[in-house]
Amino acid sequence: MMNVFEIVEAVTSGKKTAEAVVRESLEVIAQKNPSINAFVEVFTQDALSQAKAIDEKRARGEKLGPLAGVPVGIKDNLLFKGHKATCCSKMLANYTAAYNSTVVERLLAADAVIVGRTNMDEFAMGSTNETSVYGPVRNPVDLTRVPGGSSGGSAAAVAAGMVPVALGTDTGGSVRQPAGFCGVVGIKPGYGRISRYGVIAFASSADQVGVLAANVRDAADVLEVISGKDVKDATSLEAPVPAYHTLFTQDLKGVKVGLPKGFLEGLDSKIKERMELAAQALKERGAQLVEVELPYAKYSAPCYYIITSAEASSNLGRYDGIRYGYRDTQAQGLKEYYEKSRAPFGLEVKKRIIIGTYALRSDNYEACFLKAMKVRELIREDFKKVFEKVDVLLTPTSPTTAFELGHHDANPIAIYLADLYTCQGNIGGLAGISVPFGQDDKGLPVGVQFYGPILQEEKILNVAHHLEQSI
Repeated sequence: MMNVFEIVEAVTSGKKTAEAVVRESLEVIAQKNPSINAFVEVFTQDALSQAKAIDEKRARGEKLGPLAGVPVGIKDNLLFKGHKATCCSKMLANYTAAYNSTVVERLLAADAVIVGRTNMDEFAMGSTNETSVYGPVRNPVDLTRVPGGSSGGSAAAVAAGMVPVALGTDTGGSVRQPAGFCGVVGIKPGYGRISRYGVIAFASSADQVGVLAANVRDAADVLEVISGKDVKDATSLEAPVPAYHTLFTQDLKGVKVGLPKGFLEGLDSKIKERMELAAQALKERGAQLVEVELPYAKYSAPCYYIITSAEASSNLGRYDGIRYGYRDTQAQGLKEYYEKSRAPFGLEVKKRIIIGTYALRSDNYEACFLKAMKVRELIREDFKKVFEKVDVLLTPTSPTTAFELGHHDANPIAIYLADLYTCQGNIGGLAGISVPFGQDDKGLPVGVQFYGPILQEEKILNVAHHLEQSI
């Protein structure tokens, strides 16, 4: 599969039709998806119709959009009018979107072609893509291993060459962690850079749409298209969106890269080695390495799980069988009706609802939820102070490489710790990107991560681009 830039150039110049590009993508999906399970539905006829419309537009001499003919996969929690959006849950098995999410609207306006919806952990809750009602996604690098989650389907689709780019959502690392596991690029911009309108909510103060792509340039070009203020989302920020890839510099002279103290302790030895090599590669390109301290960052994971579970408890309360969700018409009485209306939720979703409801109880509110919110502010203040000294931070994406399917079934805490380095970005509202940088001894991809200040995504994209070029 060609990259985004190559597809746009070919379709715009007439060297290749959008229809031909989309057909190639659909052929790869048909060949590889049965073993990987990255897509839960492929919009074959709709995608071909979109592609033909783009070709007709060019034939009329009209200017094509910046993503002309690019096949895109969208995560199953992004609304696309007339298509199902189930969050990979029985709870929404029959839900069809009545309108487009803003990110989908912007993709279509840019002449991208949406080819299908990708698999995910149920309601975006999970780090392995094993909680989906459609079954687990398998990592294209090694089919016995997880692709990461919750946007595992999007990451696997890009890694397998089914599409050059896909959208995911990132609440605690759900774009960056699977990107690291599958060996692709995954970026989560700062909170508010992209509209959440039409994104089925998990935890509203942390959810953010992100991009998974084969390289940094592709990620930058798609991020540019879907970013920007949206009057339909009050949390989206009013700020100009730069042409990100035009801001890539010739070298990294003058760029200060922060190395958080203690972040490499307890890491897998191969990942630690790759982190040290990444720092050295940046130094050779002119970057200045600066050791920094983030004393409260170690509390990010417990803080994240309390806050997001509480928000999930509130957001998922609407699926009561009356307003939304599964409805059991055979239930006898109100109590049985409520019990049966919640039955379609999977175990992981139920666990988080229970944790969140517990944290919001009046007798626990101050000790749990309120304390977590206070710690969140301390973590944000840590990052704010650090970014007064450095331009970006270099951290691991994940403590390990991709593990085997079912490996952590008996130890859910180990799965939660897979988000150890990524959930900090959501708690802090930061921009974060994972870029592949070599492999471990088993040949599994190792991802390294950069953090940057909100609304300064060009900084992390530029440094990630330089690291990518150093391989």
